[in-house]
Amino acid sequence: MHACLDRLPRTLVLLRAGEPSISGAEDAATEAVAAFASTAAIERGCPIACCLDQRALPDAESYLCTTDWRDVVHWVKELAVRGAPAIGASGACALVLAVHEAQAAGDEGAFLRYVEDAACAIRDARPTAVNLSWAVDRVLVTVKDCVSAGDDPSDASVRAFDEAHAIMAEDEAANRAIGRHGCALLPDSCSVLTHCNAGSLATSFYGTALGVIYAAADAGKVKMVYADETRPVCQGSRLTVWELARAGVPVTLICDDMAASVMASGKVDAVIVGADRIAANGDVANKIGTLAVAILADRYQIPFYVAAPLSTVDAGCLCGDAIVIEERAASEVLPKPIEGVAVFNPAFDVTPACLVRAIITECGVFAPEDIASALRLGACDNG
Repeated sequence: MHACLDRLPRTLVLLRAGEPSISGAEDAATEAVAAFASTAAIERGCPIACCLDQRALPDAESYLCTTDWRDVVHWVKELAVRGAPAIGASGACALVLAVHEAQAAGDEGAFLRYVEDAACAIRDARPTAVNLSWAVDRVLVTVKDCVSAGDDPSDASVRAFDEAHAIMAEDEAANRAIGRHGCALLPDSCSVLTHCNAGSLATSFYGTALGVIYAAADAGKVKMVYADETRPVCQGSRLTVWELARAGVPVTLICDDMAASVMASGKVDAVIVGADRIAANGDVANKIGTLAVAILADRYQIPFYVAAPLSTVDAGCLCGDAIVIEERAASEVLPKPIEGVAVFNPAFDVTPACLVRAIITECGVFAPEDIASALRLGACDNG
């Protein structure tokens, strides 16, 4: 069995109006950009961000296009694009649009103030995924370096565009390396359980947790993938099963409350999930429900792995208690309010390091307590 990755769409592309598409850009996305540019007064060379609208999946593949960084912030907040690495890439693209817009601000000081204010707003779009601030800050540093070197704003805009593309390319390379490292941990003819969507849809391309599964499928190791539906937004039943089926990987959808019985029956050989933020001590923030899955895996002595790029590790966050957990709208849980009923809807929970067998990164596999040391290997070879 081989994963048919050419059947998977890219989550996000960044193009310039009137210029040839970048290598690897999705045909449907470039067509959407061309259609968008033809209906709006957009000057040649203006950056355009385009994302696959994941709210419409699995019923429709539709794309959102914009030249306004505020729209990208809205996409992130409303889950049109989601998943920590993809949120980071979106933040980078949003700042590219802001830098282009800031060229009209006037002098150098006004230009930088506009860019810095936009960066603050973009970082605040979703608080838990550390990749967002990491990617935004990386593009911001590039812009500031240009200004310090005496370059004009148009040069800074070009450099920011190139930096965003570098972030997306590096993300894909990191995901493929994660896949290779994780594949080595799985036995032959294995069945894997996963929670939420940590696949290609959650990254620039390929995926973290599902990247391990794709690499294992190419190695002939995957017997079955069990995907939790992942309430309340159902990223598992809407996105993960769709993605795996498109890639030709065998998948079975289960309700969240079926995970215990599936594990108890001996059907699961490993659990692999992604992460939105990993603390220095190895505690892991991921989609709500991950903690319950980790507790079950521990009970049934099933290895529980976390797959994530180093950009997800927050060395400044000492433990999971310090991670800010986003709370989302009550309507995600209870679409029609009931008088007298309150709703608690945290988007994430924190799995303590003691329940994690290993964290799989692009630089190798680490025990949770050693994850901070992985940051010192940041220049590792992903090839």
